[in-house]
Amino acid sequence: MSGTIVIGVDVGGTFTDVFVYNEATGQVETTKVPSTRGDQSKGFIEGISRKVVDFGDIRTVVHGTTVGTNALLERKGARTGIITTEGFRDVLEMRRRDRPTTWGLRGAFDPVVDRPDRVEVVERVLADGTVLQAVDPEAVKVQARALAEAGCEAVCVFFINGYANAENERIAVEAVRSVWPTSYVTAATEILPEIREFERLSTATLNAYLQPVVSSYLDRLEQGLDANGFDGELLIVQSNGGVMGVGTAKDFPVRTALSGPAAGVIAAQAIAEAAGFENIVTCDMGGTSFDVSLVAEGAAALAPQTSIDFGMVVRTPMIEITTIGAGGGSIASVDASGLLTVGPESAGSDPGPVCYGQGNTRPTVTDANLVLGRINPDRPIGGKLDRLDIEAAREAICTNVSDPLRLTVEEAAEAILRLANAKMAGAIRLVSIEKGHDPSKFAAMPFGGGGALHTGALIKEVGLGSALVPRFPGVTSALGCVVADMRHDRVQTVNRLLSDIDAAVLGKELQSVADTTETVVTSAGAEFARIDRVFEFDMLYLGQTHTVAVAVDPTGGLTTDTIQKAFDAAYNAAYGRLLDGIPVRVMNYRVTVIGRRRAFDMAVFAPKDGKSAEACRTGIRMVWAEGAFHEAGLYDRLSLAVGERIAGPAILEQPDSTIFVDPGLAATVDAFGNLVIRPEA
Repeated sequence: MSGTIVIGVDVGGTFTDVFVYNEATGQVETTKVPSTRGDQSKGFIEGISRKVVDFGDIRTVVHGTTVGTNALLERKGARTGIITTEGFRDVLEMRRRDRPTTWGLRGAFDPVVDRPDRVEVVERVLADGTVLQAVDPEAVKVQARALAEAGCEAVCVFFINGYANAENERIAVEAVRSVWPTSYVTAATEILPEIREFERLSTATLNAYLQPVVSSYLDRLEQGLDANGFDGELLIVQSNGGVMGVGTAKDFPVRTALSGPAAGVIAAQAIAEAAGFENIVTCDMGGTSFDVSLVAEGAAALAPQTSIDFGMVVRTPMIEITTIGAGGGSIASVDASGLLTVGPESAGSDPGPVCYGQGNTRPTVTDANLVLGRINPDRPIGGKLDRLDIEAAREAICTNVSDPLRLTVEEAAEAILRLANAKMAGAIRLVSIEKGHDPSKFAAMPFGGGGALHTGALIKEVGLGSALVPRFPGVTSALGCVVADMRHDRVQTVNRLLSDIDAAVLGKELQSVADTTETVVTSAGAEFARIDRVFEFDMLYLGQTHTVAVAVDPTGGLTTDTIQKAFDAAYNAAYGRLLDGIPVRVMNYRVTVIGRRRAFDMAVFAPKDGKSAEACRTGIRMVWAEGAFHEAGLYDRLSLAVGERIAGPAILEQPDSTIFVDPGLAATVDAFGNLVIRPEA
């Protein structure tokens, strides 16, 4: 790998974003191309080709992908079979006996694996790990052959209490692999050796469900890169904000769910840290969705599990992201009761908003921004169109919204934006106010193609202190691919009282697991500045259900006393008191190995040879805001010098995004080329 170019590629529902960084020259380039729905690898290769002539100059390509997420949301994974313990065929369907609508009397759930494809074999392991009934490999082979003959492409082997002793499951997996026609065989305990049968089965099943889809996509991607002369390293972003090698991604495709939005949060965290902002709310607005996450005191929030859709639970560490259907392509309409609705249905990239001229006749959020003057019809992002059809957008809003509601076209377009903004504000309140955070102490960081058009409205509606707009908001998630570290997580259930544990032996086990995990990280062939190891216990008092995370360091040897003190500190920090006299239980241990990639210097974004605001002014345009037309100045954003200040209303244009500074707000360029937007004094 002799190249000097590092590339981040984020594939979204509408656009594929590419961030190119030449480590030798410090040069940064970006581009956006329309995503190719049939085969995302085509848009991927096209985007890189626009900026790199010789693929041999590329050292690393890091990819945030939506292939796995889309397959789950659209239920377009492979036909999958499950081989499980006799009597546990319906765990996937029973879930936690929850309902799609908590207080509703109706609602249905169809698991991704139909009941005929869920088969049983005789085996039993007790909760303490004792093998009560050994599994018969020949019986397993019979069931595996039957599933393959029925048309299953992938199979998941899940045995009850396998987390306590995986021997039966290991024997069964070997038997399945000896007769299964493909390599798509998932062992539940290899994916999640943790207590709680539904979460373990759901995560493992979804991993099997995605393997053929994600593996074939990555194969096409590798072939396309190889055909263009690429011989560097290809890495894939995980939902926990780290990256992994292609081989690991093929083995653990469930970890790619929500990888694109996670990359955006990682980039936002790095940008905010450089700019001196500890508390931010990330606002990623693409063509289909609006993704919100919180970075408090410089750290992104990690969740132990998430639900991709109702009943589709993935239990693996991932950045906490709240997603709503409020993207640029979200469709606006008036329902039968006369109420205006926006989303969740989206026009996506095909056919796209009405103004794209590709056959859609229903207005979208992008069409509303265009009609109100906030988007320049002669400068569409993405490079596919020469001009946006503002007349068609006006007609669509008139027919579908303004006429039914008896509003002018401008009033109707503003109503669309107000409703979309209200939905976005609700998502921000969910991750901030409802978790005890004061929004006035946080800055919004809008990114994605449309995020910076709505910044001012969100500041005013939620009461945020300010906004920090990145240098290239439209490709922030692609930047996140470049700055993310390599990471791999392991978890193992212990489920024993602390008093019954040999702490020294457990400490050695943690070190051994870390050694094995590190080989997964280093196998991708990436270059690291250093490798960090993180160890945690999930602990609780006897009789409790919910655990607290307890950081430990086994390198100097663990003792029962040091573990107890660490638990006391963590529990007291979480709840403000201790429960003296009650025994403590260790439920799980978690081992994380992080390969720290070479630090990315945000100074590369500092404006060079910047100009005054007046010199960057390109004209004026009438913009509708707050119920009236305003004369807004137009500016070339990327040419502004550090320290330049622009008062709203104003529109700042750049190839990957457009920033709207609302009346009553002002934007200032900081030392890293970010825009800091605050209410005027």
